[in-house]
Amino acid sequence: MKFPKTHSLKEIAQIIGSEFVGEENFPVHGMNEIHVVEPGDIVFVDHPKYYDKALQSAATIVLINKQVDCPEGKALLISDDPFRDFNKLTNHFRPFAYSNVSISSSAQIGEGTVVQPNCFIGNHVKIGKNCLIHANVSIYDHCVIGDNVIIQAGTILGADAFYYKKRPEGFDQLLSGGRVVIEDNVGIGALCSIDRGVTGDTTIGAGTKIDNQVHVGHDTVIGKKCLIAAQTGIAGCVVIEDEVTLWGQVGTTSGITIGSKAVIMGQTGVTKSIEGGKTYFGTPIEESREKLKQLANIKRIPEIIEKLK
Repeated sequence: MKFPKTHSLKEIAQIIGSEFVGEENFPVHGMNEIHVVEPGDIVFVDHPKYYDKALQSAATIVLINKQVDCPEGKALLISDDPFRDFNKLTNHFRPFAYSNVSISSSAQIGEGTVVQPNCFIGNHVKIGKNCLIHANVSIYDHCVIGDNVIIQAGTILGADAFYYKKRPEGFDQLLSGGRVVIEDNVGIGALCSIDRGVTGDTTIGAGTKIDNQVHVGHDTVIGKKCLIAAQTGIAGCVVIEDEVTLWGQVGTTSGITIGSKAVIMGQTGVTKSIEGGKTYFGTPIEESREKLKQLANIKRIPEIIEKLK
């Protein structure tokens, strides 16, 4: 998430009430999660296991819970609770804004687009030309939809990320200030849910078609011309490259990459990153030919035992 204007390190420290290490006029352009940070971004880290990863990332401002040696060209924000203070920044720069109308006055809807009854279109939403938004679709704030997009009834775009920190008193949610971006010529089935990024974008590439009852987690990037069948569940921070096919009830873990033109057969659990151009099946996932050979051999076990008697 980029801020509306560049802020100084001192200004950001004042917002969250923290100390800082670095020049007080050190420029801060935005904030992001570690897998998508760029120079000028703030990233947070609150566990020693991940200190080096954060300090060596592309982010130039690190919100951290311990004073450490500051790498050259970077700055630190010292906080006793970086998770809490990252939430403070999200709430400051992209606070929740309620709407008491079905279509926000700040929403932009392109020529030829049809919005059916009982839809909700939130603040600062942008919808392109010649789209068809069927009844009871909810499009949360800041979502961006391209041209010629069809969204079937009951789908929700832009719900909060499923991202929590466990504390003694319960679970603390990481606030979501990101977006959902739907590119041109995408089709989305009924009763789908596509969560927005925590600070970045959840993206569906041009020409991709999504069946009914599919869930896409926060910050996931789906490429162009993919096919995703019903009841598939895609976790957060997944990269699905172009022309991938996911058949029904596929499930993925988070933070993996599925290579271009891979085909994942139904009810497969994608537990790791996989190469493109191959067909996969099973849990744990394997190339389908190998997996099917294994299943065939399992069926032969009684026959083999009988021969050994």
